[in-house]
Amino acid sequence: MMNTQGRMFAARQLACTALLTLLAIAGARTAPAAELIPSFGVTKSMDANASSAQGFGGLAIRTSLFPFLKAEGGIAYRQDSFASGDLKVRQWPVTVSAWLTPFPMVYAGGGLGWYRTTYDYRSDLPYQDSTIRTMGVHIGGGVEVPVAERMSLDLNGRYVFMQQDANNIQVPTSFNPDFWNLTVGLAIKL
Repeated sequence: MMNTQGRMFAARQLACTALLTLLAIAGARTAPAAELIPSFGVTKSMDANASSAQGFGGLAIRTSLFPFLKAEGGIAYRQDSFASGDLKVRQWPVTVSAWLTPFPMVYAGGGLGWYRTTYDYRSDLPYQDSTIRTMGVHIGGGVEVPVAERMSLDLNGRYVFMQQDANNIQVPTSFNPDFWNLTVGLAIKL
């Protein structure tokens, strides 16, 4: 059960993430180069074996803020099963990113995300379902390959560093990511 300070911290996290996402979306409405990017990807924990990679789906909107800089807001959904299906873990990351675009097809950068994770146990087990909310930061990059006049194939990769202490937000000081994501999407220019 979360105490009052924990609830206030979670509310501030949610408010900051929502504000950054709204700013990215508002910028997308006024910028001429907005893109809607539905995607499919795989994610894998850094401490798991290769067969544990899981698929997920997402949707992002990306827009040019300035020459050589794009902003992106996105949401995804993934689900994992553990212990022969006794535990289902569902995660909804809401992320905002800033991408430097030194060349028209290549981008690199990073951002932050709010991760809502739900643990659902099989009903006959003596465990109570729970939900946690954490922050994370990511670094990565990608390539957009044109396939039609208003469409590009978007290939993106990221390393994600999750917050370890819910009461103390810290920027990682060493390269020790918790998991990585690889996605392929279709960037549709609006």
